[in-house]
Amino acid sequence: MALNAFTNVFRIAELRGRLLFTLGILAVYRLGIFISTPGVDRTAMTAYMEAQRKAGGLVNLFNMFSGGALNQMSIFALGIMPYVSASIIMQLLAVVVPTLERLQKEGAGGRQKINQYTRYGTIVLSIVQGIAISRWLSSLGRSTDVTQSGGIDQIVVPTDNLYFTFMTVVSLTAGTAFIMWLGERITESGIGNGISLIIFAGIVAGIVPAASSLYDAVNAETISAGAVIGLLVFMVVIVAAVVYVERGMRRIPVQYAKRMAGRQMFAGQATYFPMKVNGAGVIPPIFAGAILSVPATLGSWLPFVGGVQQTLNSSAWIYNGIFVALIIFFAFFYTSLTFRPDDVADNIKKQGGYIPGIRPGRQTADYIERVLTRLTFGGGVYLAAICVIPSIIAQLLNVPFQFGGTALLIVVGVALDTVQQIEQHLISRNYEGFAGPRGPRIRGRMKVAA
Repeated sequence: MALNAFTNVFRIAELRGRLLFTLGILAVYRLGIFISTPGVDRTAMTAYMEAQRKAGGLVNLFNMFSGGALNQMSIFALGIMPYVSASIIMQLLAVVVPTLERLQKEGAGGRQKINQYTRYGTIVLSIVQGIAISRWLSSLGRSTDVTQSGGIDQIVVPTDNLYFTFMTVVSLTAGTAFIMWLGERITESGIGNGISLIIFAGIVAGIVPAASSLYDAVNAETISAGAVIGLLVFMVVIVAAVVYVERGMRRIPVQYAKRMAGRQMFAGQATYFPMKVNGAGVIPPIFAGAILSVPATLGSWLPFVGGVQQTLNSSAWIYNGIFVALIIFFAFFYTSLTFRPDDVADNIKKQGGYIPGIRPGRQTADYIERVLTRLTFGGGVYLAAICVIPSIIAQLLNVPFQFGGTALLIVVGVALDTVQQIEQHLISRNYEGFAGPRGPRIRGRMKVAA
């Protein structure tokens, strides 16, 4: 049945073209990873990143989201993260800036204006980060950051001057702008969310090197085959849990009364308001991981920060405990900024709807807020468990685990979203979706939810 649904994808010319277009854009993105920034010694940079991979730090987090581009100091080294950061900043500003809040409520025109501001913010962040990276690169290898070979320091930037800084900023900013353009093309003419798929492609590209490293370790008998098998089985369980929770939601029933529109009477209908279990997505783990990576990055520069780093590294339980607390905090913080129970209650009331047993207005908002608090706490605990447990299991089995829970959440979430969009294309053309015989019921639920 699943094979039949898969073949149906290629029977629709439009869907087939969208899939091929998406794969072609992602291939262009992956080719750009191998174009190095002018003035950088690629061999020395690779040696430094290998040392950082073992030490940990914020550098590894950036390298993962850039798809390994930072490892080779590619023109795509900044990746799509400046755009993601600008989008998050715009969401936060929309809460406190009335003008942006009004734009969000103006429909397509307002969203287009906000997207334009986000692009401007992306360029500004790329320039600032480009300057910081150029200064960071110029310092590598001039002390003890890079290993020595034959008594000659492997300096990452042999010639450090104003021209190098200018070229680095221009190259990285142009690379980020090009990636942003590729993502928008995928969203418009391909399948899925382009920005998410670019992050997805960068993370998935690291699976083959990680599998090769594990294979070599098993052949060298430094890791037992049983431990690797145990880790793979555990990963399958984790992926199944992520799929189950990410698709889970709380459906709040909403009843709409009869209403008149001109001379036509519309009968009342019962529907529901969906609330996802994990409404914050992967934002809390990203923020928490970035904060905890700062001491490891600045430890070699500032002595007091180095003490904090040693405290965190001395006990995995201290690190994991702080990580869990930060994830739950950011889950509540981000959800409170992006979801407003008062606005939801007002919209339901304006449309003539009500929650059975709950009075419209203030009581409806309080009820939605209570449900949201419980869901957010459950979602925060779920995120913390997914992010912490894989690392703990890898330590117990003594197996190097290249991908943390954040990467798993991104990969599974993007895959689910892309499959859902493909299935919607199939169902809209009366083809059997990936869910098999459940296709008509899915279409019925989609119609009610609309």
